[in-house]
Amino acid sequence: MDGHAVTDDGTGLTHRREAITELGDALRALVEQATVTEAPTGDLLRAAAGIRDVIDRLGGRTRDPAALPRADDLLGGIRLYNPVTGGGSALAPPLRVEVLGGTAIGRCTLGMAFEGPPRFAHGGVSAMLLDQLLGHTVVAAGRPGMTVRLDTAYHAPVPLLTPLLLTAEVREVDGRRVTATGTIATEAEPGTLLVTATGTFVGLRADQTRRLFGPVLRPQP
Repeated sequence: MDGHAVTDDGTGLTHRREAITELGDALRALVEQATVTEAPTGDLLRAAAGIRDVIDRLGGRTRDPAALPRADDLLGGIRLYNPVTGGGSALAPPLRVEVLGGTAIGRCTLGMAFEGPPRFAHGGVSAMLLDQLLGHTVVAAGRPGMTVRLDTAYHAPVPLLTPLLLTAEVREVDGRRVTATGTIATEAEPGTLLVTATGTFVGLRADQTRRLFGPVLRPQP
């Protein structure tokens, strides 16, 4: 165990989650700086060597891929390494989400690490953001399911280094099948839609849940 074992009052778990988020913040800053740096070649090589030392330090103890991180709470919706919303993920913008009146609202700013066309986000990043937010609104509506179809329309490029506003809401429920729609705009011009999407989600049967996620749901020793 680390120096802050989880205690009955949860203070150890809280401390660990804070540490994971702090590391995530540093990693995101590193990724962004590495994307824009024009440092001399020698500095790049020295930085790479230093980062490998950190990798060795973090690699002393790792989790089984079939187990959840100790700091996660799947049923509570805490996924610290989610690549869209996770505070501990070096890949996440991260997207911050709230639900108001049945509508999921997300906010984030995409850095240069997400660049596709010069100055704009890669189209796959827009799809990833919307898939996450559509899934969030489906869960918030009490109809959790997995994405089986995502139709995305790109109306204009999504700018980098610009506060974005995303919205999503459930449009139709048909048994286990749920349809939700979502949009991406900038905070400055919320009425100008840059990307829109429609997602279809299907709720899992109990046997499907056990088959897909059974090993992950078992407590980690």
